[in-house]
Amino acid sequence: MRAIKLAAAFTAAAASFAPVCATALAHGRHSHPQTTGAGGCQITLEVAPHPAYAGETVSAYGHLSQGCGSEEKQLVTLYRGDAGARPSEFTAVATGASEKGAFLIKYGAITTNSLFYVSADGVRSSVKQLKVIAIVKLEGPPEGSVLFTAQHVGRRPPVPVSFTGEVSPEDTGAQVVLQRQNAYKGNGWHRIGAVMTVGEHGKFTIAHDFVVPGAANIRVVVRDSGHNLSSPSNVLDYEITQAQNPNLKIESTADPISFGQSTSIHGTVTSLATNTPLQLMAREAHTHGFNKVGETKVQPGGAYSFASVYPSSSTFYKVVGGDESSAVLYEGVKYVLSFNLLPGTTVQEDQPLTFSGTVKPGIIAGHESIAGHDVYLERQNPNTAGFHVLEVGHVIAPVPPSTEYTYSIEHRFFGAGTQVVRIKIPGDPQNGSSVSEPFTIQVNSAPASSLTPVSPGNSSQPSEGQV
Repeated sequence: MRAIKLAAAFTAAAASFAPVCATALAHGRHSHPQTTGAGGCQITLEVAPHPAYAGETVSAYGHLSQGCGSEEKQLVTLYRGDAGARPSEFTAVATGASEKGAFLIKYGAITTNSLFYVSADGVRSSVKQLKVIAIVKLEGPPEGSVLFTAQHVGRRPPVPVSFTGEVSPEDTGAQVVLQRQNAYKGNGWHRIGAVMTVGEHGKFTIAHDFVVPGAANIRVVVRDSGHNLSSPSNVLDYEITQAQNPNLKIESTADPISFGQSTSIHGTVTSLATNTPLQLMAREAHTHGFNKVGETKVQPGGAYSFASVYPSSSTFYKVVGGDESSAVLYEGVKYVLSFNLLPGTTVQEDQPLTFSGTVKPGIIAGHESIAGHDVYLERQNPNTAGFHVLEVGHVIAPVPPSTEYTYSIEHRFFGAGTQVVRIKIPGDPQNGSSVSEPFTIQVNSAPASSLTPVSPGNSSQPSEGQV
């Protein structure tokens, strides 16, 4: 019953403000309001989330001091300006009504970096800046594909790998930088290839010859500081290996595998006699020098096999025998990721929600800890496939007597409705990336009076890397 009465009261209040509201939005500009009124009226303003993604609904909220008129409900108008604009150049974009001095206005047309203020009773708030990240969609060969290096054994170089993408909002002429992740903690990106530009309709194409074998976590960053923050794309995961030596081929039964799983290394030989000894040589990623880890013989018909191979981290393998050597095979090992949040979780806007779980292995190559490794909280892109990073957390070292490496990410959601999220640990030269199944969160609306100032650490992004 109370909700019905409040709704009726709000409707009546909105009707009484309708001429003012329509006039403000129609004329657009505002007549130089001051930040403090004659009666001591002052208005606070927060804009969240910060940063926002293009197409995301923005919440503008705050409070009116007691000097802001005598009415229980005050008309509050939200004004937006481009980066660098003066308040007199802002345009009215939305309105709402305060209740007991608190207000909440939703604005659903954010696309570029913006400035905001609100006005009520002839007084305006201070100006708040909101940075916006463009939605960048990157496509290439199917994820998990084995791609060949331009340095090869026994045949012409492969055709360059082609990547295509799209930027929303369209940003013709913006720089596009193709990057490959190369840091041990999953937090380092370096540029590969030439810098390209976004073409018409927000589309771009980049071709690249891979030279360095190993894990290849690939993304692009679109850069245009005048319109948006540097905007990373989704990450595509591949394995780069040498093309086969036709005289001594090498293959893996399962590639990549998850930590703790096994595979078999096998192939065929055409240039060596039956019973010729073969050696399996291995070196872990980011180490030097191959070591013998297995021995077998050429079988009748030229086949060979090394069964039950258990790499503890991503490993390079080759087979040698007689005067022959196979190409180098990269066997990827993926992190094993768990998470503790159940699908269907419900949370109120601006209330903290914690995502936690475990990561294996915690020790790489027998001695390197992954403590500090990046872990991403990702949300599904609006109106498109793919996910983007909401916040970056880190792997936490175990506290004895526990031996588990864990992560914990706290995040406050804005924007009521269903949101689809997931957890991802990005790959690195030692291990491949792993991602949880997507799960839904229901975010319920919060009363304006309960919303708190935006925490600077509530949203974070991966490193821009080398551009």
